[in-house]
Amino acid sequence: MTSPTTFDDRYDEPDQLRDQLRRLLRYRTTIAAGLVLGLLGGVLLVLLRAGSYSSTSEVLVRSRTDPFSTFGVSADNQLSMGTERQIALSAAVADRAARTLGQPSRADALLADLRVTNPPDTQVLRFEYTADTAKRAARVTNAFADAYLADRQDRTKAMVKRMTAGLEEQIAALTEKADAKSESASTAGLRDQIGVLQRRASDIRSYDTSGGDVVRRAEPPSQPSGPGPAWLIGLGLVGGGLLGVLLAWLRSALEPRARSVGEVQSALGAPVLGILPGPEPDDEDQLRVGRTGDSRAEAYRALAFRLRAGERSPGALLVVAPRQDRNAEAATANLAAAFAESGDDVLLLDATASTPGLPDRLPLAADAAAPAGAPEGSVVVDAGTAGRFALLTAGAEGPASPAVTRALSLTGPEVSALVLTRPLLEHTDGLTVAQRVDGVLVVGSLDHSRRDDLKRVRELVDCAGGHLVGAVLDHGEQRGLLARVKDGAWARRLRRDPSAAPADDLPEELPAPVQDDTLSVSR
Repeated sequence: MTSPTTFDDRYDEPDQLRDQLRRLLRYRTTIAAGLVLGLLGGVLLVLLRAGSYSSTSEVLVRSRTDPFSTFGVSADNQLSMGTERQIALSAAVADRAARTLGQPSRADALLADLRVTNPPDTQVLRFEYTADTAKRAARVTNAFADAYLADRQDRTKAMVKRMTAGLEEQIAALTEKADAKSESASTAGLRDQIGVLQRRASDIRSYDTSGGDVVRRAEPPSQPSGPGPAWLIGLGLVGGGLLGVLLAWLRSALEPRARSVGEVQSALGAPVLGILPGPEPDDEDQLRVGRTGDSRAEAYRALAFRLRAGERSPGALLVVAPRQDRNAEAATANLAAAFAESGDDVLLLDATASTPGLPDRLPLAADAAAPAGAPEGSVVVDAGTAGRFALLTAGAEGPASPAVTRALSLTGPEVSALVLTRPLLEHTDGLTVAQRVDGVLVVGSLDHSRRDDLKRVRELVDCAGGHLVGAVLDHGEQRGLLARVKDGAWARRLRRDPSAAPADDLPEELPAPVQDDTLSVSR
């Protein structure tokens, strides 16, 4: 009943990709939470941007040509737009604008929301201010544009005043010198120089001191600035989806439970021989083979066929779970029925020492005798159309290991033996039995069995000299969302139930049952 412990080579890259997608989709709640957070973020952006208005004003900066320059220097070479932009963002302009707005103490705050740019190859400065209302945005923008022009005009007037003051000093000195001399040719020359300087001073006084012109006044915008609500909400959904996928991947990577066939095979070092569909929620009948024709019974038959198809001849097989799991009893009983259906004489050894034991949960045939080769004290289980098999309770009155050893020694070579012991990580009975059987079949559950437990089972069986033939996984009961929440760990804590399990022992989402057992093996 054993098979070589080789991995299924059909588990190739496409299967691994599908397995990765299934692992992410098991955290559908996490992905949905990411989408909800993204949606809320988008709505929050809409609300924040709904009260944000931007208004723009443009100023044509006039170049200040040197009135004394005798060279044909172009206006572009006399005007540095980078310098003018820095002046527009200076504290002096901000203070002037703040006084105009009647808020002299908020100059720095006003400057923080101002943007001044210069379009390429132009002498235009573009003022843009963002405020919580459209009117305020336009008012502050115009205040900064006017403040910049007023500051530039004041600086130009100061330059004109300095120039005229210097010329007046020269004129006064030449006039004093001319008055001191008598009428002569030199006096006429001084009078000519004085006339030239006076004409220059007059030209300077007539110089246009305005800093520029406002070519576009700021108007209150009719709509808020930035992307529209649809774009912001869509952006939030995309970001939330990426966040949800990232969180789902992190949870999958940090998840201690084995949530895929690949993880079970990697941790156990043995192939997965079958995946059992989940039973009905209210179904308490453990024996399916020979009594029902559902997909779970067919999965047990397929598992028995794979165990019999191994290179070794039928012998003794230990069926064990890492921790307490009622699926181990069901798997052992149904495997015994499947072997009996194939014509074998089967003995099931119950070494769990549980009360009530398997004889109380399986249908017994009171008028039937145990098959030849079965130990004394065996009872017969009626598996319906599958036939009958012997059942012996071992270790009910003492240690289970010696009782199982004696029962196996008394079993004839024509009898196929199945041994069920207590959980391997909770009791040491299974390690002793593993040395005396031909193989060990591990029964686990997707989304419940932990990778560390499976690794410990592998190490213990190897150290005991046993042989792992593989594993069979159960999907568990398919339950509705309300039932999972009602019986979840959080709800049990609210009811102060001391038997409440940790929250990380419960799956977030139970996968759908696999109906086609031929496709579910070793995936």
